[in-house]
Amino acid sequence: MADLDLDAAQRVADSVTGAEALAIHVDVTDPASAHAMVEDCRSRFGRIDALVNNAAIDPKMDKASAGQHLVTFENYPVDAFRLSLDVGVTGAFLCTQAVVPLMREAGRGVIVNVASTYGMVGPDQRLYVKDDGSHSIKPVAYSVSKSAMFGFTKYLAAYFADSGLRANTLTLGGVFNDHDDDFTTRYASRTPLARMARQDEYVGALLYLVSDASAYMTGANVVIDGGWTAW
Repeated sequence: MADLDLDAAQRVADSVTGAEALAIHVDVTDPASAHAMVEDCRSRFGRIDALVNNAAIDPKMDKASAGQHLVTFENYPVDAFRLSLDVGVTGAFLCTQAVVPLMREAGRGVIVNVASTYGMVGPDQRLYVKDDGSHSIKPVAYSVSKSAMFGFTKYLAAYFADSGLRANTLTLGGVFNDHDDDFTTRYASRTPLARMARQDEYVGALLYLVSDASAYMTGANVVIDGGWTAW
């Protein structure tokens, strides 16, 4: 469990049962930190079978974040745009670059790049209009950084095709995390399954992608979004 917030990573590691879990501090924008993460993991477990690139700057739309996303596209700060790409895109590049030597040495390994429906289609900004007329936005940098995962995955799949390494994308829909009732209702009305995902509903897909059950899959995109992109 690697995160910029070591305490948060430790809480997740402590919650794991039936297996050993290691919490590691990592700044995915720093090459030295990414390499140190890989070395810490190798020292503890001896090898790395899979890497899940899940770091992102993802502005939350929960109750605690109400009113924090009022910046329009026209006024979106370039520093915020660069930071989102630095974490979501460059971070995935650096972590993958750090881990592939171990995987190539072993002759096998799996990379899963986590994307979003908002990397496949534009955000429906109507979801973020409040009943009182105030309007938050899902920022452009999030969509751009998530859409980059598709190209990154295909590059890795082709580049490492003869090395025993596989790369796939896992594209997620919205996960309920204490969103207010208005947002939850609007999201449900936009989704064929008429609800947001539960936090445990992506586990099976991730296990499939990192296991030999998906041995003949590389360069692909697995979409689990309640049907959001079907409409």
